[in-house]
Amino acid sequence: MSILLGLLAIVIVMGIAYLMSNDRKNINYMGIIIMLIAQVITTWFMFETAIGSSIIRWIADGFDKLIEFGTAGVSFVVGDLMEGGNVFFFNVLLLIIFFATLLSVLTYLKILPALIRYLGGFISKITGLPKVESFNAVNSIFFGQSEAIIAIKSQFRHLSNNRLYIVSASAMGSVSASIIGAYMQMLPAEYVLVALPLNMFSSLIVASIIAPVKVDKKDDHVDVKEVSTSKSIFEAMGNGALDGGKIALIVAAMLIAFIASLELVNWIIQAIFAGTTIQQILGYIFAPIGILMGIAPSEVIQAGGIMGTKIVTNEFVAMLELQPLVDTLSLKTVGIVSVFLTSFANFSSIGIIAGTVQGIDAEKGATVSRFGLKLLIGATLGSILSATMAGLFL
Repeated sequence: MSILLGLLAIVIVMGIAYLMSNDRKNINYMGIIIMLIAQVITTWFMFETAIGSSIIRWIADGFDKLIEFGTAGVSFVVGDLMEGGNVFFFNVLLLIIFFATLLSVLTYLKILPALIRYLGGFISKITGLPKVESFNAVNSIFFGQSEAIIAIKSQFRHLSNNRLYIVSASAMGSVSASIIGAYMQMLPAEYVLVALPLNMFSSLIVASIIAPVKVDKKDDHVDVKEVSTSKSIFEAMGNGALDGGKIALIVAAMLIAFIASLELVNWIIQAIFAGTTIQQILGYIFAPIGILMGIAPSEVIQAGGIMGTKIVTNEFVAMLELQPLVDTLSLKTVGIVSVFLTSFANFSSIGIIAGTVQGIDAEKGATVSRFGLKLLIGATLGSILSATMAGLFL
């Protein structure tokens, strides 16, 4: 029964995307089918096979070791402050600095650019999607929303509104590798890792239905400057550390603002409706799709509230709500919600993406602002698709 509900959820996601489509005649159905099959194979391999499970454990162990290295650096600076309990800023956010440094070094050594080009070219070949969109989808897994978009700024003159939508959707539906370590401090590592490829494909699937593209070969080329501007590995380390520090402070500031705002909204709601919270209201809103995704009816209000919180605030706020419930909710619910949360699909991302594009091309920045809500709905559908796909194998 749960499999049938999951399949129904996928059909509903596709149906909503189809109704939102602005060019139904040019939808690349073959490419979409190929990406759906790729999702099924990826999820099955990672969850159901001994080799896949071993790979996940190996990658998770690798991240755990990296987290140990990062923690050593943080501990040296803050000393006994880390001993005084679970201080989120010290134990989670400051790890972003080390991961951003590592990312910067891998970029300087041209390891990441080569990997991104190879994977992007492979996805373009098997799906029929344009190279720029395919490259950007892979690039968005490793770099943040702004950085992934800036990497293809030389291609903006070739981007139609539909192509711009797909590029923006990939940026919103992904996460940055620099903060994956922070996610793994709050959620089970295997679900965070599975979410990365699933969300890449989901973003492309939904966006390709909403904004289909056909590109002439002469306009389908990648000319990106995905190389480090650092002159040495030490400069790369320094630049990465500074970038990571900025990200950590930005996330901390957003958490303070969003969590405080949630408390204010809940105080107002409870003054009117005693015992009611915004999370409960969001839980009821998300309950129908949550049940189809595979969440148990007894847990769907709580889980739906967490998913709704992520959309109106950000993924960190929602992960902090899920973290203490990991051991009390069922394994399937934790997996589905974790995959759903591992993306940048929230209201604040609209402004980040639109602002980045605005800095590259003012006209296209205004275009992104106009389809901002449509972008968020598409990215949310992508998160639902990824979480449902994971739920089919849990």
